[in-house]
Amino acid sequence: MSSGVPRTVKAVDTSELIRLDAQAIECRLNRNHCAGWLAEFADPEAVHYLWPVLVHHARHRPEFSPHWRCMLLLAMRDGQQVVSLLDVLPASFEDLPETLDAATKTEVTRRLEYGSLLTQAQWAALNA
Repeated sequence: MSSGVPRTVKAVDTSELIRLDAQAIECRLNRNHCAGWLAEFADPEAVHYLWPVLVHHARHRPEFSPHWRCMLLLAMRDGQQVVSLLDVLPASFEDLPETLDAATKTEVTRRLEYGSLLTQAQWAALNA
């Protein structure tokens, strides 16, 4: 993990995740999902998890640099969990409530690092 990012995992519901993704699209950050993709494929009732892993600088958008590149544990409508990335503005991440205990945060990070999950792109290719 890079220094400068918070050492935490935060849980978000689908509507909040869609809002964060729309913000990334609006700011033209590199890691986002196409407009409407999460609404179509993410489980609307699920909890998803964001884990900041590095500080990212966008030369094309200096007003939004730095921001945090987060690993995302994403629950899909078909019941699968996949790993994805999402660029999040620091203030937006900080505004998310801390709701997870240490054991859950550890479980999520282990799943993201070692869970042999499909990536969002692999999942999309299989479900095209």
